[in-house]
Amino acid sequence: MSDSDGKKTLGLRSGPRSGQVKQSFSHGRTKNVVVETKRKRVVVPKPGAPTAGANAGAAAAAASDPSKRPAGISDAEMERRLKALAAAKATEAEEAKRREEEEKEREADRQRRREEAEQKEREERERQEALKAKEEEDARRAREAEEAKAREKAERNAPPAAAAPAAADAGPAPAEDGARGGGRAAPRRDERDDRDNNRDNRGKGARNDDGGRRAGKLTLNQALSGGEGGRQRSLAAMKRKQERARQKALGGGDNREKVVRDVQLPETIVVSELANRMAERVALVVKSLMNNGMMVTQNQVIDADTAELIVEEFGHRVVRVSDSDVEQVIATAEDKEEDLKPRAPVITIMGHVDHGKTSLLDAIRDAKVVAGEAGGITQHIGAYQVTTESGATLSFLDTPGHAAFTSMRARGAQVTDIVVLVVAADDAVMPQTIEAINHAKAAGVPMIVAINKVDLPAANPQKVRTDLLQHEVVVEKMSGDVQDVEVSAHTGQGLEELLEAIALQAEVLELKANPDRAAQGAVIEAQLDVGRGPVATVLVQNGTLKQGDIFVVGEQWGKVRALVNDKGERVAEAGPSVPVEVLGLNGTPEAGDVLNVVSSEAQAREIAEYRENAAKEKRAAAGAATTLEQLMQKAKDDKDVSELPIVVKADVQGSAEAIVQAMEKIGNDEVRVRVLHYGVGAITESDIGLAEASGAPVIGFNVRANAPARQAANQKGVEIRYYSVIYDLVDDVKAAASGLLSAEIQEDFIGYAQIREVFKVTGVGKVAGCLVTEGVARRSAGVRLLRDDVVIHEGTLKTLKRFKDEVAEVISGQECGMAFENYDDIREGDVIEIFTRKEVERTLD
Repeated sequence: MSDSDGKKTLGLRSGPRSGQVKQSFSHGRTKNVVVETKRKRVVVPKPGAPTAGANAGAAAAAASDPSKRPAGISDAEMERRLKALAAAKATEAEEAKRREEEEKEREADRQRRREEAEQKEREERERQEALKAKEEEDARRAREAEEAKAREKAERNAPPAAAAPAAADAGPAPAEDGARGGGRAAPRRDERDDRDNNRDNRGKGARNDDGGRRAGKLTLNQALSGGEGGRQRSLAAMKRKQERARQKALGGGDNREKVVRDVQLPETIVVSELANRMAERVALVVKSLMNNGMMVTQNQVIDADTAELIVEEFGHRVVRVSDSDVEQVIATAEDKEEDLKPRAPVITIMGHVDHGKTSLLDAIRDAKVVAGEAGGITQHIGAYQVTTESGATLSFLDTPGHAAFTSMRARGAQVTDIVVLVVAADDAVMPQTIEAINHAKAAGVPMIVAINKVDLPAANPQKVRTDLLQHEVVVEKMSGDVQDVEVSAHTGQGLEELLEAIALQAEVLELKANPDRAAQGAVIEAQLDVGRGPVATVLVQNGTLKQGDIFVVGEQWGKVRALVNDKGERVAEAGPSVPVEVLGLNGTPEAGDVLNVVSSEAQAREIAEYRENAAKEKRAAAGAATTLEQLMQKAKDDKDVSELPIVVKADVQGSAEAIVQAMEKIGNDEVRVRVLHYGVGAITESDIGLAEASGAPVIGFNVRANAPARQAANQKGVEIRYYSVIYDLVDDVKAAASGLLSAEIQEDFIGYAQIREVFKVTGVGKVAGCLVTEGVARRSAGVRLLRDDVVIHEGTLKTLKRFKDEVAEVISGQECGMAFENYDDIREGDVIEIFTRKEVERTLD
């Protein structure tokens, strides 16, 4: 401070100034806070004094120009001062940054404390409301207890004469009833009505509940006219009110114990499903998740850890399960011995192609099945039931005998009880016969040998028995334990003996199953029918499959819409060992899949989705399980291999698999067939689009292209080939693949010539004077120069002369002159080999 004369006086600096700041909180609350403010020191430079920037500039100028430096300051001192100035600036910047971060932290801390205060205030308010409600309820109950005690005391103190006039006024009959009941029935009813009215009129105005609890059923008009003006009660609210009243009248509803459940939690679960497993309202579960910071809806998926917190919050027990545990619902216990009942045996007819399997079954069934098969061969697995003259029921499976249907025969052997091996008496044991024997041995089922075609002149049943010995099949006539029967499907010879042998074998096996349980069966065949959708031929192995059952089969699921037996008739149910066609699947299953009946659609859908995801992951893992070196090697190998891409559509799953397996066997190191896509059903536009993009033909096996697909094929130039016999399909594809093979170059040696002398000709170079020793020398042929039987050059002739004339060829024994194209290193005594090349078409074996 300075006085009027401008002189400075000594005094104390003023301290921090204090003030008040009003803080505002939620719900309208405010608070005054005392704060202190410090005055910031402002340094005002003296008139004529240089500023900080000027000082820095001056320092820099002084450092660079010694003439501008103050006297007595050395270079080292100036450098030290500059470094101190730079350090001061850096320290000031760091201090500013630190203060800014501290301010942010203080602001976050204030926000957190503010939220905590609001949360505590909200909890305190809810606690106060709960305490207030509890106090009101306790007061109400105390008042009711006091009123009840007062009424009982009044009744005990009332003189008997006071009740007599009332009884007399009521008439003789009520008086007698009151006397029998203790004289207190009528007063009790009136007092209870008064008490109910008093309770209802107490609290929030005069509220009349007589129309709710005493009026009997609640009608729509009563619910809609429940309030005069304002908000009206809904029908659901009125029903809940009636239910509470009913529970209260029965003495319950107030102190119901919470049911604690074991909640199974997979790796992920939908919110609505979690609420369903806890038996809690979905809205409450969503609210609980939101309170935990997760803004989700009932259709969203949450992880198992989050779900566990919610389950524990609702007071239930958590049972953690893995995704694979969803299949445990179809794992059934072993059947009890008393529940098992005899069932029909399942017999599979096996053998080589054209050995008469279907004809033999045709003779047994007395039906014409062969006439319906293309080319007279069986393309599918047929399932039939036959009733013998003795009344026994037999279930037959007829499997194809062609080599392409090996996997189908393997599936047939897995579900069968007895194998009938059909061997032609005039053809003996063939490759597919050996495969059938191996399948039967692998399945561990007994075998019966049916030696067919014994009516033919060339039949030799004994040779069949002898050939079977090589494959460890010893028949009874060769002192073995395998039954053998000589039959003829054409004349019917031996059919009764064959059925007796089957019945005897079935009796020895003592086949039993439990029909009174959830059905289980094997898919023998599956197809996509245009009118009926996906259809599966199922052989029921255990239990009874009924119409309306919900089932899961492989990666598909469905509900049985209809069951069709082998005669084409609709049936209501199918027991053990009964083959039926099942309609109602959501997709086409794989042949060989197991069908299991489950209790609900949710279970079936969950199991099918799990299996589908597992299959996708397995395929992805198989595709990803390669190193970079393997991928590079595969790309290099594929570069040298020509591919014939095809698209295959078949009528049934088994035929499609058989075709794909046959295609994989076609080819060698240079050519192979690649099946881009195979499926079941008609040829569609998507198949044509795939074929066009890949330049592949479309092969239809017992199916046809629909109208849009045919039109698209004509526009895009895609070839569609139809087949009904697998032999023709394999032969045509093999011929097409053979066309991709590069032609083989074959050399034919046509002559040899020996060099007798070498001449130098101007403009030509060295010319060999030769004698043709063998064959003929041609101008257009290729030549090799041999020196000591070692090839030192291969090329073409530049000239071939006989004397001075250019000639086309020179025969053996004549002399000629030869000159090589671009090669002069020829010597006397060398041999010239003359040959021609030609291309030879190659075929696949």
